[in-house]
Amino acid sequence: MSETSDAGTALVDRYDALLVDLDGTLLLAGTVVPHAPEAMAAARSVGTKVLVVTNNASRSPAEVARRLTDRGIPTAGDEVVNSPQAAAVLLAHSHRAGDPVLVVGTEALAQAITDVGLVPVRSADDHPVAVVQGYSPDIGWRDLAEACLAIGAGADWVATNMDSTLPTDRGLLPGNGSLVAALITATGRRPRVAGKPERPLLDAAADRVGAKRPLVVGDRLDTDIAAACAAGMDSLLATPRELRPTYVATDLRGLTEAPAAVAIACIEDDDVLRARLARAGID
Repeated sequence: MSETSDAGTALVDRYDALLVDLDGTLLLAGTVVPHAPEAMAAARSVGTKVLVVTNNASRSPAEVARRLTDRGIPTAGDEVVNSPQAAAVLLAHSHRAGDPVLVVGTEALAQAITDVGLVPVRSADDHPVAVVQGYSPDIGWRDLAEACLAIGAGADWVATNMDSTLPTDRGLLPGNGSLVAALITATGRRPRVAGKPERPLLDAAADRVGAKRPLVVGDRLDTDIAAACAAGMDSLLATPRELRPTYVATDLRGLTEAPAAVAIACIEDDDVLRARLARAGID
C-alpha cells in the first residue's frame, strides 16, 4: 500500500478509481449521508471512475443504482458491484457452465448465478455442485435445511459476505454472517467468502474499470478497510465525529510515549487533525 501523502493534493486526484462502500458511507438506513452526493459529483467531474462496492446481497445492482439516483447520487447499474456478483465469479471459476448451484438468498442472487452461466436451483434434490448464500429477509429454516443437506453431501460453498449485522432504521439486525454461522454450526464446514473483508469483491470492482490505482472508501475498519489491506489497495476511513475513537496510535507505545497518541474525537477542523497526525508520525 502507498505511503505517499502529496500534501496539498486532493485524494481524488491521486487515484484512478474510487471503490465506495454503500451502507454507512453513502446511505445510512436509507438516508443520504451528509456530503456524499457532493463528493461523488466532484469526483466524477474530474474524470475519476466511481464504483459503489457493497456487501449487500439483497438488491440487484440496478435496484441499488435506482435507490442512489432517487436520493441525489446519480448512479448507473454498471457502476454498482455487489457481493453476489463476486460470489458468482468465484463459482464460475471453479465449476462448469450449466452446473446447478443451490441459491440461499434473493432472486437478485439467483440472477447473478445465471449471468455467469450456472443454473440456480432451490433444492438439494437437484444435486447442486455448490451452494451460494446471501442475505434475504425471507430466508427461513427450510432454506437453511436444503443448504445443510447439499453442503453435507460435499457441495462447494460460497458466502456472499460475513457481516454479522445489518444496519436498519430500527437498529442492528442479524446479517448474512449470522445465518452463515448457523450452517457452520450444523455442518462443521466454513464457506469461501466473496465480500469484504475478503478481497474478491474489490478485485472484481477494480477489474471492471481497469483501475491500476484505486482508493477504497468505507466506514468500517473490520470490512472496508480490512478488505483494502487484503487487496493491497489504499483506503479512506470516512466516519462521523460521533464514531471517532478518542485517540489514535500506531501501537501501544501510544500509552507511554508522547506524541505517539493523538486525540482526535475533539478535533472538528480537518486541517488541525491532519497536522496533529503528521506530528505523531501517523500517515
